[in-house]
Amino acid sequence: MSELPLEGLTVIAIEQAVAAPFASSRLADAGARVLKIERPEGDFARGYDAVAKGQSSYFVWLNRGKESVALDLRSPEGKAELRRMLEGADVLLQNLKRGALERLGFSFDRLAQDFPRLITCSITGYGEDGPMADRKAYDLLIQAESGLCSITGGPDEPARVGISIVDIATGATAHAAILEALIQRGVTGRGANISVSMFDVMADWLTVPLLNHEGGRTPKRIGMAHPSIAPYGVFRTRDDQAVLISVQSDREWRSLCKLFLERPELGEDPRFATNVARVENRALTDAAVAQGFARMDADQAIAILLQADVALASVSDMARLSAHPHLRRITVDTPNGPVSIPAPAPVVTDVERQYGPVPALSGKEAKA
Repeated sequence: MSELPLEGLTVIAIEQAVAAPFASSRLADAGARVLKIERPEGDFARGYDAVAKGQSSYFVWLNRGKESVALDLRSPEGKAELRRMLEGADVLLQNLKRGALERLGFSFDRLAQDFPRLITCSITGYGEDGPMADRKAYDLLIQAESGLCSITGGPDEPARVGISIVDIATGATAHAAILEALIQRGVTGRGANISVSMFDVMADWLTVPLLNHEGGRTPKRIGMAHPSIAPYGVFRTRDDQAVLISVQSDREWRSLCKLFLERPELGEDPRFATNVARVENRALTDAAVAQGFARMDADQAIAILLQADVALASVSDMARLSAHPHLRRITVDTPNGPVSIPAPAPVVTDVERQYGPVPALSGKEAKA
């Protein structure tokens, strides 16, 4: 097996829940040695549920390939052990409450002085300063505070995105920032101090709806439809199957009208000829498309849509995902036995990754 890209690097992860563990799990996948520092009672994500052979689905997903080290960082012994571990570390990743590291005696200035090659990455809710910096911040809280919920759901009320999207996005952002810092360190020999705010990540991801609002077109909740593109939504076939289509160009619209709707004149109709016109006349656009779907069963509709080169998807659920022909899986060992989970997305040609086990909570000292 070829050497993994981060082999030889050591990451100290003072982490819990989802955002930081997401980032460190990707570093572990790439070959880094990740020493996961847990409270003596363990990462509280260990208790989120018990569906993965009696273990938390979150913990199994995000902690493969790590070594668990249970430390009480409030004790002199715990602080001394952390300092010893940092002497051999390349990265310190943490999502403690803002200021917690400094109160423990590990301020960013002190870390930079004592460990000049160390890359420190801190995940916070609202950043290192500002009026809300000391607030607790969890995924759904940031979904609400950032305005994400206001554009999610149907017309009647806002909704939570169905996964921990803020945590995952923040973890992915932290992962990318750490890799950039490692590349820079390879050039300069110096470490870096990185701060990633959950709120900042979501604000960045909400750029398009924010600019629409500031441009006088405040987004409205329209369920499984696209606020800026039409037709882009779910339609019901004659046999009551839900099919989602996405028409991305006027050329695709004309093809849909000719081959699927069998109404080629709609392709040139000024009410529908451009996407801007179709969005302005969304009700009429969707009604015309719905009539086409109502004429045929799902299999026939999908076949003709594919012939017309129109993008489509079935509206699946977890049962369909579990049996989906494109679902790639890996198996990870856990304290309660092997668990099959979806494979990480990157596929490197001619490289078959191996994934380490999920650790039990351990109080044993790790030799960094």
